[in-house]
Amino acid sequence: MKAITIWQPWASLIACGAKKFETRSWKTDYRGPIAIHAAKKQFDTDMYSKWALFPFAEALGLPDIDSFDRLPYGCVIAVAELINCWRIVHNPGTNLNIARTIQIGAELDVPKKHPDFHKYIVPTEQELLFGDWTPSRYAWELVNIKVLPEPIPAKGMQRLWNWKEC
Repeated sequence: MKAITIWQPWASLIACGAKKFETRSWKTDYRGPIAIHAAKKQFDTDMYSKWALFPFAEALGLPDIDSFDRLPYGCVIAVAELINCWRIVHNPGTNLNIARTIQIGAELDVPKKHPDFHKYIVPTEQELLFGDWTPSRYAWELVNIKVLPEPIPAKGMQRLWNWKEC
């Protein structure tokens, strides 16, 4: 199974269903099952404003913003299905009346002759908060997210990698 390593708390946000799009600087043509691996590196809360961390803690059901060390690290915590790779753009879509009212969104990254060309999405406020929606990046759409009963220790890697389930 393909896997992607994601830093905490973003990996757990995906696992709990609060984050349905993983934003990346690169696109992928891969579609199918994908394991969500929580990176081994501990989350450094000192790099963020304490106020910015409250929505993360709340979405994860943590008692306070000093509890990120309770999250699992260095293990696969969930599996999902990667179904689309969207290209993040300003004013998405071809309907100008709609595009004028949308600050940011994503278009399906397919060739112009593809039947789904011009399809677009608008991220929710929560998705904007939990991802980097800078234009020219990519949003990987994840569905059927299932948390594993127990995290499975694994060494992560950059980019997509093959995970052999135990």
